Amino acid sequence: MPQYRMQTLLEMRERAEEEAKQAFSDAMQALTKAQQEQKRLEADLERRKRERKQRVDEYVKEIVSNGTGVNGMRNMYAFENRLKAEEAQVALEIEKQKVVVRQAEKLVELRRAEMAEAAKELKAIEKHKEKWTKEVRAERQMREELNQEEIGNALHLARMKAQQDS
Repeated sequence: MPQYRMQTLLEMRERAEEEAKQAFSDAMQALTKAQQEQKRLEADLERRKRERKQRVDEYVKEIVSNGTGVNGMRNMYAFENRLKAEEAQVALEIEKQKVVVRQAEKLVELRRAEMAEAAKELKAIEKHKEKWTKEVRAERQMREELNQEEIGNALHLARMKAQQDS
């Protein structure tokens, strides 16, 4: 069978599809990692809020039991405000992480589309190769049939001539 004249293109499309699959896989991993980081930050924020409430409650109990005055209350509010500022910082990091997650999701969709396009292009060239292979086989079979017919005709003519000669 002759070599497929577009074999190089077929190999290029196969490589492009593999690269697209790898890029999609990498994008999915990045998205998963970004989502896990977002969940970690959200859990950290919730933990900080619970701890702040617990610490403030403990501080209030201490102030009430010890009878600390205005300075104790000021210190408690300053402490609570510092914890709230830390929570606000974590909330800001969560918002930044949400942007990262959205970008990763967009990249995943882009890579998915690229992978689908690469697969479609590969399938088209593979279909072309199948059609070409069928045509080559059909041509070969037709030539073989013609050769067999010629051989049959030659044998028939040889027999006829042999019969006429006898």
